Amino acid sequence: MKKNWSQDNLSAYVLLSPILILLTIFVVIPFFYAIRVSFYDWSFYQESTFVGFRNFYMVITDRLFGEAVMVGLKFALMVVPSTLILAFLFANIVKGLGSRMASFVKTSVYIPTIISGIVASVIFVFIFDYVGGLANYVIGLFGYEPKGWLADVSTALPSIVAPAIWLGFGLTALIMLAGLLDIPENYYEAADLEGAGAFAKMRYITIPLMRNIFLFLMVTGFTANISQFELSLVMTNGGPLSVTTTPNLYIFNHFRNDVMVGNSIAASLLLFLVLGSISAIIFKVLNSEKAVDG
Repeated sequence: MKKNWSQDNLSAYVLLSPILILLTIFVVIPFFYAIRVSFYDWSFYQESTFVGFRNFYMVITDRLFGEAVMVGLKFALMVVPSTLILAFLFANIVKGLGSRMASFVKTSVYIPTIISGIVASVIFVFIFDYVGGLANYVIGLFGYEPKGWLADVSTALPSIVAPAIWLGFGLTALIMLAGLLDIPENYYEAADLEGAGAFAKMRYITIPLMRNIFLFLMVTGFTANISQFELSLVMTNGGPLSVTTTPNLYIFNHFRNDVMVGNSIAASLLLFLVLGSISAIIFKVLNSEKAVDG
């Protein structure tokens, strides 16, 4: 028995070794090297000098970095709940369709997921165009004047929220649908025998049993959307007045414009702490639970 256990462990380590080696080369080593470099005035063109926590101090005291983090949080708070609610409702509709129609709908809704953020940005730039854009055409049908969607401080951020929801909706809906299909039907049958309505079944069966799905989608959704980069870069370049400058765009602008890149690396590490803190809060609030199938 002990020999078999050792052989199983050896087989597991051999199978895991490729991914562990890749993670070490491309994640672990660069991460610790970035921590080291963040304490230096580091440049591609001259000798680096040790500056201690000065790079972190410069980032923390930079008003634009704080604003960028707040923009990222507002952006994620607009995108993630909207995507989750729409995807949940859509998944419930698809669950009730016939198998052939459901297959077609699932394939169709997944298409935006395979489109890159750059392509989606270009598409929505045309949609929000002041002169010939679809958005102004639609509001014109109701008698409203054309709007400069991407140039107006009040509409610029919601304008990049729209493509973000469009890009993430398909995958989120399919994950929601998989969670719904994984709930045993006998739970609903028992609820029907007790006279429970649709709302009661949703509240006491569907939502509690999909808690882990919601947890996963919220953590990954907030992490991805606070780190959003392409939409704000292509659609608005962070404007107007930095209202769409996300943290990653802030870091990219510093890396592109500054000769000394220690500031950019320090900002990246601070963003890592922000994302880790948000993920920890979500885990604390929602509490992942093991699914129970009676």
